[in-house]
Amino acid sequence: MLILIAGPYRSGTNDDPVLMRENLRRLEAVALPLFRKGHVPMIGEWVALPLLEQAGSKRPGDAAYEEILYPVAHRLLEKCDAVFRIEGLRRGRTRM
Repeated sequence: MLILIAGPYRSGTNDDPVLMRENLRRLEAVALPLFRKGHVPMIGEWVALPLLEQAGSKRPGDAAYEEILYPVAHRLLEKCDAVFRIEGLRRGRTRM
């Protein structure tokens, strides 16, 4: 199964890039165990972050960020077989 790993990325960070990277690492910590169980793990930021760089995003919440980050998650939801939600507060859109 293709499994979307969801959880806080920007939430609770006050847009601090170090804290955002820590949140991404928490998401990524789930990927290997899912892979070893025979699944293909996916994290929206794995797709969105390179696109944000290409689009010239300078900071969380800028126009490119809003254009790309959540739409990537929504498009992945259409393709993934399941969602694995990790614990944590989310400031972003929870409804998918």
